Amino acid sequence: MTSSSLPTTDSPHPAGTTPLPQRRTRFALAMLAAGSLFLAGCSDSAEAGTDEAGTPQQGGILKVAYDTDPQCLDGQQVGYNVTLNITRQITDSLTDQDPETGEIEPWLAESWDVSEDAKTFTFHLREGVKFQDGTDFTSASVKENFEAIEELGAKASIGQTYIDGLKEIETPDERTVTFTFDRPNAQFLQATSTMNLGFYSSKTLEQSPEQRCTGDLVGTGPFELTSVEHNKAIELTRYDDYDWPSSLADHDGPAHLAGIEFSIVPEASVRNGSLLSGQVDVDTSVQSQDEASLEAQGLNIVSRANPGVVYNLVPKTTGDIASDRAVRKALNKGIDRQQLTTVISDHQSPATSVLAESTPQYEDLSDLLAYDPEGAKRLLDDAGWKTGADGIRTKDGKELSTTLTYWQDAPFLELVQQQLRAIGFDLQLEKKTIAEVTALQAEGEEEFTFGNLTRSDADILRNYFGAEEQNSNDREPGRIDSVLARTTETLDEDKRKADFTQAATLILDEGYSIPIVELAGIVGTGKNVHDFEFEASSRYQLYDTWLGGEQ
Repeated sequence: MTSSSLPTTDSPHPAGTTPLPQRRTRFALAMLAAGSLFLAGCSDSAEAGTDEAGTPQQGGILKVAYDTDPQCLDGQQVGYNVTLNITRQITDSLTDQDPETGEIEPWLAESWDVSEDAKTFTFHLREGVKFQDGTDFTSASVKENFEAIEELGAKASIGQTYIDGLKEIETPDERTVTFTFDRPNAQFLQATSTMNLGFYSSKTLEQSPEQRCTGDLVGTGPFELTSVEHNKAIELTRYDDYDWPSSLADHDGPAHLAGIEFSIVPEASVRNGSLLSGQVDVDTSVQSQDEASLEAQGLNIVSRANPGVVYNLVPKTTGDIASDRAVRKALNKGIDRQQLTTVISDHQSPATSVLAESTPQYEDLSDLLAYDPEGAKRLLDDAGWKTGADGIRTKDGKELSTTLTYWQDAPFLELVQQQLRAIGFDLQLEKKTIAEVTALQAEGEEEFTFGNLTRSDADILRNYFGAEEQNSNDREPGRIDSVLARTTETLDEDKRKADFTQAATLILDEGYSIPIVELAGIVGTGKNVHDFEFEASSRYQLYDTWLGGEQ
């Protein structure tokens, strides 16, 4: 086995070496300048002090307002951002990914070796790591967790795709673990930086998947999960013995915050009012129309675009309507993405590909998404969809109409609805809870689904669209899968990017994705919140966050 250095965006340091820590890229929230408007009222968390130099202060509870309940808190099972933003604070990963450069950096593994054929990955673990229940984190812990992910099967829909072809896990000693795959798996190193491959204690893994969803989770992270009351609040407490942060972190030892409280506040107006009054420190879902007013009143807006698959409509090829390629292609032509800028946040962008621009290996494919309503109409005319008296098309007695259920905060869908009606497509919108949408999708009856999938590697295309993976389109294997398979066979980033671009082009050409808008986490914070950070996949990393100064 040789030491391998992945080029470009996934470049580890040579095996057996531990680089000087590169501190995490910070999307920091600076203190408001003197003379700006100060609003009366402060939360308990605002009582933590700060010195003139702005040195991070210890203590305080960061009060975070969520717009929706996560339902399941297990990051090995669930890929929703609302889950992973919480679970990321509870547990750690083998590696971390620099959000600025895309490079893979040490975390629970201090170094690693990658074979030239990308089939074997050996990680050398750091010493002294413990779970929050006091048990040691060793190579046996790594093996136990990966085997648990395998046992979860379809419940670990994302993690399973990361370890496709896993043949063997060896643990020659407590600090060494080797993964061997039966075929090349070039994406695996980056996957080890994700929350979906994070670690839980043996006691947690002994529980059923359903029990883990309710929140009885013990990890290695800087915060312990201490209370879960679904649809109301989730509380985390600082793990005082924590002393193994990522090499990208800005300090060592325990977290600065004494704890974090996530409260579920569905109403945007209530979240805004709570942020302004100091009842909460963070609003995780600021509406685009509220951004300017919050900033005008002295509050901070911070955001980072989510890498991976953008917000998109995903047709099911088994559906009566979505099985028609002409319909799928017409939808892409019938959406005026530039017009969407009138209703989305200044921190968001219209989609220019299946992949977000912040994704490593991204290529601009906006020419394939050009607005062409007349072209859309011709496609539908040629496919036999005739315009009715109400403007909606029909074919063989069936209306070109479907109902889309979704749970996300996506007001731009109403404009998309209007645009598609202009070409004769009736898109009915029904917003429901995560649980309701998940249940409906499990039934497999919907023609189209809506969503995104975040990952800081273009391999997310294989995860999301691969016929042997999540197969979001319910399609048969084809050329796309052959191209996506090539991306796992080489460590050459230029070749991977070329193949990802070809795969994305094929996905758009077949209408397997109707990209709409790039997702961005748009967060409002009080003036007392410092160093609110995002990791490479745009999930919150609150280890370095601290409270100080006026609310």
